[in-house]
Amino acid sequence: MHTDLVAALDIGGTKIAGALVGGDGSLRVRAQRPTPAREGAEAVMGAVDEVLGELMASPLWSAARSVGIGSAGPVDAAAGTVSPVNVPGWRAFPLVERVHKTADGLPVALVGDGVAMTAAEHWLGAARGHDNALCLVVSTGVGGGLVLDGTPRPGPSGNAGHIGHISVDLDGELCPCGARGCVEGIASGPNIARRALENGWRPGPDGDVTAAAVAVAARAGDPVAIASYERAARALAAGIAATATLADLDIAVVGGGVAGAGDVLFDPLRRSLREYATLSYLRRLTVAPAVMGTDAGLVGAAAAAIALRR
Repeated sequence: MHTDLVAALDIGGTKIAGALVGGDGSLRVRAQRPTPAREGAEAVMGAVDEVLGELMASPLWSAARSVGIGSAGPVDAAAGTVSPVNVPGWRAFPLVERVHKTADGLPVALVGDGVAMTAAEHWLGAARGHDNALCLVVSTGVGGGLVLDGTPRPGPSGNAGHIGHISVDLDGELCPCGARGCVEGIASGPNIARRALENGWRPGPDGDVTAAAVAVAARAGDPVAIASYERAARALAAGIAATATLADLDIAVVGGGVAGAGDVLFDPLRRSLREYATLSYLRRLTVAPAVMGTDAGLVGAAAAAIALRR
């Protein structure tokens, strides 16, 4: 008899990944499909069913006791629905009900991808041992999640800790969410690149205009590229400081593609954080890069599934 396992799904705009996960967070069986994000709702669900089908074909499936889903958001955990910005075919899509049906009636837990990454970093990663933490995903968007009193706290809708839409510039640009001066509008990868281009940065011969290319230029001393990352770092620092001031946190863990810039991001982030997080109880606040990498979504979804069984 196998020890109990959980099934985990990590659903994003590019890929749908699945795994059977042990109680120690080890990924025993994996499956993956590209997300048919430009197709209709049923085509996307078909890819989810294929991933689940591959997991269910494993002899280990009989040990699975629940399913955890970490999905691009927004999610509505109370309703069991998802409306991922980058999957237009899914709007208020009843994902929990559909996965429950496909997965032989196993109980299903749903969290947003920022909350999943947070649960993973707290369980096995950079926030391990910290009872009060904010974990951020800085990539195409900026998401996040909170750990309070030793437990990930997704909130009733599953979106608590969504730092990307804290306003850090009252008169700033209009954000697609409807607010102004959001962290995401300054610190996300596409916005780092856009700001650099607007201020005169030019890509190299390969024509790469991503935030990663801007990071390479910043590392080589390009002042416009450096300034774009410093602006992003200030926005992140202001959002982290506001959240830490509110919730009395001791660590912020930063992951996602933009964190791959390394010191180009983290040096000005730590510098700016000292300017914004000034109260005495925030002096212990540290910043660390995430360590769980691309498996964070699956490990975090598994953590949600395990919590369901307690």
